[in-house]
Amino acid sequence: MSTLAPLRLLREPSNASEGNQSNATLGATGGWCQGLDIPHELFLALGLVSLVENLLVVAAVLKNRNLHSPTYYFICCLAVSDMLVSISNLAEMLFMLLLEHGLLVMRPSIVRHMDSVIDMLICSSVVSSLSFLGVIAVDRYITIFYALRYHSIMTLQRAVVTMASVWLASTVSSTVLITYYRSNTILLCLIVFFLFMLVLMLVLYIHMFALARHHLHSISSQHKPPTAHRGGSLKGAVTLTILLGVFFICWGPFFFHLILIVTCPTNPFCTCFFSYFNLFLILIICNSVIDPLIYAFRSQELRRTLREVVTCSW
Repeated sequence: MSTLAPLRLLREPSNASEGNQSNATLGATGGWCQGLDIPHELFLALGLVSLVENLLVVAAVLKNRNLHSPTYYFICCLAVSDMLVSISNLAEMLFMLLLEHGLLVMRPSIVRHMDSVIDMLICSSVVSSLSFLGVIAVDRYITIFYALRYHSIMTLQRAVVTMASVWLASTVSSTVLITYYRSNTILLCLIVFFLFMLVLMLVLYIHMFALARHHLHSISSQHKPPTAHRGGSLKGAVTLTILLGVFFICWGPFFFHLILIVTCPTNPFCTCFFSYFNLFLILIICNSVIDPLIYAFRSQELRRTLREVVTCSW
């Protein structure tokens, strides 16, 4: 096994033979096509940091009653999705090291079963992370454009139904992905889903910023100070846009990897890009490390609660 099993399943195209891969690699001359040899210790360190950070975010949301709102519940679910990445990484690393050093002896069938479980965890986190980023963007959009009706539109019951639906859909889709991961149709569905969520969030954020800019120009022309509500909404939109940008940078190379698997599995340059798969894995784990830092520094209430959690000021 290698780091992050489900992503390892997509490391190389299934429709390219080993000989074609070797010839392609030789055709793509240059030292930069050798890939990167990233030590296991780096994966473990990032996984531990991400796990601790996201646990703190979840604890802060649960502790502070002021954070018991649909928006922060969605953020909490996003933190849980990031935790799945860390837990999957740490579990597989430990499992792999025990097997390599002969400290754990298991039948091949059990090893495959464990591998499938880890596969489902990480794939579920991919789909749920994308979904909750979209849900948070829609929630922020409703907050800005339907402020007076927000509490009647985004009720706690609807929030719970939304969260349950996302987790159910993520579990089902990850099961299908692991079962048919060598099918280009499944890969195309995953790519289309990623692009759809990206376009959806971009459209919502552009609309939000256009409104915020118009509002600030109106205030400036009337020489009035900005309201707290509009200022907070703009700050929230900036925060979510940063989250979107970080997610795109960290996950974009992996999804581009999937696109190349479907479009040019034997092309020398595509094969050269495949050799940097471990770098894409590091970027994915970095996403789960960066997200909690954005929450802590952008939200004063959450930052204060995190300080209380860390100092055990219960």
